[in-house]
Amino acid sequence: MSAATFDDLTDLYDALIDWPQRLANEEPFFRRVLAEAQAKSLLDVACGTGRHAAMFHAWGLRVEGADVSPNMIGRARAAFGEPPGLGWAVRGFTEPAGAPRDSPAGFDAAVCIGSSLALAPDLAAVRQAINRMFACLRPAGVVIVQLLNLWRLEDGPCLWQKCLRTTLPQGEVLALKGVHRSGGRGFVELVVLRPSGGPPLVCESLPLVGIEAPDLEEAARHAGASQVQLLGDYHGHPYDRARSIDLVMVAR
Repeated sequence: MSAATFDDLTDLYDALIDWPQRLANEEPFFRRVLAEAQAKSLLDVACGTGRHAAMFHAWGLRVEGADVSPNMIGRARAAFGEPPGLGWAVRGFTEPAGAPRDSPAGFDAAVCIGSSLALAPDLAAVRQAINRMFACLRPAGVVIVQLLNLWRLEDGPCLWQKCLRTTLPQGEVLALKGVHRSGGRGFVELVVLRPSGGPPLVCESLPLVGIEAPDLEEAARHAGASQVQLLGDYHGHPYDRARSIDLVMVAR
């Protein structure tokens, strides 16, 4: 997936997410896992517009947010600035990341959430991205990856998740977001219409790599993980391929 694709979708990406609700739902999980890892520094891989990175920084962590999209990073920098302990980088998740300047041993934690890893072109790139995350960690650091569990979706029909009337730079719009699975791949469908009619302003189908739980665990262990936990949500339930909404990996 090219950086230009995400540059074009920055406003839509932010509008389609209820950020206060999402962060409130995820906060207890991240607080617990990061406290267990005694994390003081964190790399947010594919950080988007920086909402999670800013949350982690507000907890007192030293944070770098990285994303392949210059527009996403520009939005993050404009919204949250670059106070001490918070920085931004334009970088894809298969590109190497250096250690924090004040901690040559590496970051204490690396996260890649919001199904960002599934936007990789193939499983080889997924393995490379996980390897890069482990490579920037200090010994005993933790990697957290969260994906939509595609395998609970029926093969074929689109599950429409959002229908939102909102205002983008183009004016008032009706935005729709859905997801579906076709065999071993997933697709996120994005459609933006003007309420007054006319051709769609946006009509995008973003492919997702079909990542299985064993794929994540194998990649993490190959990268050096000694402990790998696979969860089905942010509430700590075990992963169930047929039922879980998410696939969450916590690897140490």
